[in-house]
Amino acid sequence: MTLRLHPDVSTVDTEYGTVLLNGRDGRYWQLNASATLTFHALVGGSTVQEAAERLMATYDVDEPHARADVEQLLAGLQQAKVVEQA
Repeated sequence: MTLRLHPDVSTVDTEYGTVLLNGRDGRYWQLNASATLTFHALVGGSTVQEAAERLMATYDVDEPHARADVEQLLAGLQQAKVVEQA
């Protein structure tokens, strides 16, 4: 599945992670460093498994937890309509 950022959503990277702003309704989300890594991997074309592998390579987390974290973030981003399938 290829994802892209919804056209109404803008992002800014900060020293603490990434902030996403939905221009349609003014809602925003702040992603911490691990969520930022996952977010950029997913919108950059990585699969869930590839994003989980990046988490495991960067943080001390095992495969089941990394995959669950990626899936949970992905579900939240889709539910909030921050990302869409390309």
